[in-house]
Amino acid sequence: MNQEDFIHQGEGREEDKLIAWNLFQQAYEFQMNGKLDDAVDFYHRSIDAFPTAEAYTFLGWTYSFKGQLRRAIEECRRAIQMDPDFGNPYNDIGAYLIELNQVDESIPWLERATQAKRYESPAFPHMNLGRVYERKGNWARAIESYKTAVTLNPDYTPARKAMMRLVTWMN
Repeated sequence: MNQEDFIHQGEGREEDKLIAWNLFQQAYEFQMNGKLDDAVDFYHRSIDAFPTAEAYTFLGWTYSFKGQLRRAIEECRRAIQMDPDFGNPYNDIGAYLIELNQVDESIPWLERATQAKRYESPAFPHMNLGRVYERKGNWARAIESYKTAVTLNPDYTPARKAMMRLVTWMN
């Protein structure tokens, strides 16, 4: 997401949106540097200045880094309430449910992510669906999901490796 997209979301004062964007950027830097408590604080500040689906989703992602998957899911649900067209929180909920070993429950979330109108990384939910189907022993659907992920993003190495591993194993 870039600053222009962030600022053009929803109704509100440009000044509040710019403040929220800057706080979001700082939060992301903290998150990437492993300063998770600071990241949580700055995502909350961004949301207080101007709430966005992105800020809630990334706040959830930070909670997932802290091992707080239920809280991460709650933040993703808030993101969906703000913008049901944003694909990331659907995929993230699916991924968190996989980590919680609730693979069947993850499928509808991941499928919704594949249909999202706004998603910068549409290969991710297909990769995650591949992981689910592989766990369930449905090799054909797993390969199909991995193949779709690679089609959407030819440079997505984990999907390519997973697909090749299964294809090789089946032959």
